[in-house]
Amino acid sequence: MTARAPRVVVLGVGNVLMTDEGAGVRCVERLEATCALPAGVVAIDGGTSTHELLGDLEDLDLLVIVDAVAGDGPPGSLVRLEGDRIPQAFSNKLSPHQHGINDLLATLRLVGRAPRRVVLLGVVPAKLQLGMDLSPTVEAALPALEASVIREVRNELHRAGG
Repeated sequence: MTARAPRVVVLGVGNVLMTDEGAGVRCVERLEATCALPAGVVAIDGGTSTHELLGDLEDLDLLVIVDAVAGDGPPGSLVRLEGDRIPQAFSNKLSPHQHGINDLLATLRLVGRAPRRVVLLGVVPAKLQLGMDLSPTVEAALPALEASVIREVRNELHRAGG
């Protein structure tokens, strides 16, 4: 009997109309454009959507959420949170979608379809204002954020033997 391949989704969220708030979406766009994610890993540009994503996120082995995250470090710093620390990060409400992500994760738990592991990878924003371009600080941090996403996914696939 062949082992089932792990179900992994990389979800970029954020508002691309609000400068650095779009960092998660921009990261996923770049990962898709460069085909950097291993085969079988699904990348989703979630934008500011929340419950529309329920079906895409059910029963995953790993959900990696990529977003702008308020953190203690300086702008451009990378943030990695897992498990119970994620709702607290989204309670800072840099953007309304973050409250929706908490609700989405709670709904998945309620219906017994929550991902086995959820990891939040993000970057501390430098600028949150109307505009479609990332700040130079966050733009410079994107390659490291992309590398963090790839490393997280590969570690999961390695753990699963895939």
